[in-house]
Amino acid sequence: MRVRIIRLALVAASVALVLFGGPLAVALGQYAFTEERTAMQRIADFAARSVYEDLDHDHVPRRLPAGRDRTTTVAVYDEDAELLAGDGPPIGDTEVERVLQRGLGHAPSGELVVVAPVRDGTDVIGVIRVASSPTTVLAGLLPLWLGMLALAGLVLLAVWFLARRLAERLSRPLQELAHDAGRLGEGDFGVRPAPTGMHEVDRVGAALGGTAERLDDLLARERAFSAEASHQLRTPLAGLRLRLEFALDTPGGPGRTTVTDGLASIDRLERTIDELLLLARERRRGAVPVDVGRLLAEAEAEWTERLARDDRRFHTSRQPDLPDPPASAAAVRQIVGVLLDNAWQHGAGTVTLAAREAGPDAVALDVTDEGGGLAPEDLAGSRDGLGVALARRLAEAEGGRLTAGRAPSVVTLLLPLDPA
Repeated sequence: MRVRIIRLALVAASVALVLFGGPLAVALGQYAFTEERTAMQRIADFAARSVYEDLDHDHVPRRLPAGRDRTTTVAVYDEDAELLAGDGPPIGDTEVERVLQRGLGHAPSGELVVVAPVRDGTDVIGVIRVASSPTTVLAGLLPLWLGMLALAGLVLLAVWFLARRLAERLSRPLQELAHDAGRLGEGDFGVRPAPTGMHEVDRVGAALGGTAERLDDLLARERAFSAEASHQLRTPLAGLRLRLEFALDTPGGPGRTTVTDGLASIDRLERTIDELLLLARERRRGAVPVDVGRLLAEAEAEWTERLARDDRRFHTSRQPDLPDPPASAAAVRQIVGVLLDNAWQHGAGTVTLAAREAGPDAVALDVTDEGGGLAPEDLAGSRDGLGVALARRLAEAEGGRLTAGRAPSVVTLLLPLDPA
């Protein structure tokens, strides 16, 4: 990238120098030749006035004005275009002939030749011819042109230096971003690119840092989710093991009932596994409303009999015209299952699952019992064996939250009707 930036800067500077310096060099050349012709014209006009008296009396001019330098020659011609004095062609050239025939003041050609008529009234009685070598003008222009080339070289050198500094300034943050991206690819999620002062690069760095932060949070959630989910899976397995061991150790006991309970536990375990796998894989696409009525019916079918074995009762209730909140049905079932399981194992008395409105923008699912209840700090998962931390994470993933209270014992799942 640095080489490309430097090359592009040098090419752009070279084009600019050519577009500016080329016309300037040509303009300087034209100006120098114009100035030379103007000086030669002054010499020719002065010479014409000097030789007028001699030519008017048919005398050969005795003295002519000197040229500007050795390469400048002055010659005087008579009306027949023959050389009378000075340095020039023996017979007047085209410029001299043109003046004699048309009486023009001067007719410069491609060479540095200037002519001036010597007039007697309206008659041309002679011609002054002043000539100079173009090399004289070019010799004067050469230092200017060389100076322009030297200045162009200095400009290109300065452009190269500045482009090199700029390329390093631009490429260094990009190299650091590439290094940070490599670290992120190797599993270092602490990547946080430092601001560079360049808006576009900082936006890329912020996006990379945000990606690293989200990946770090995602993996942390996955690790916590796996640990908490394993606890949820061990609970029904432990219950199944106890029931089956009891059936084996009790000859003639209620084996069929125990095995039936074991099969029911297996069913719950399979459903839990399926829902946990679904939760681990699914991404939140559109918001699909949870069928609260079906959720309450499933909970009643599962928990009424289970609590009845412990001489406890289970009730459900739903507020009329309660809207269904948009959320993952699997996640809500898992949360409610954790809360009911917690009320069964650690609560007392009647367990109630109630669905109600919690203001204009949320639905609440309350799990109450007659036990001591949970303290708010227990929702962070500080107590073992409750699986409440899993429920809390699932609730937060759905845009909701859990709250706990006592007297009576109640844990509430709040689900927004319009999740952000």
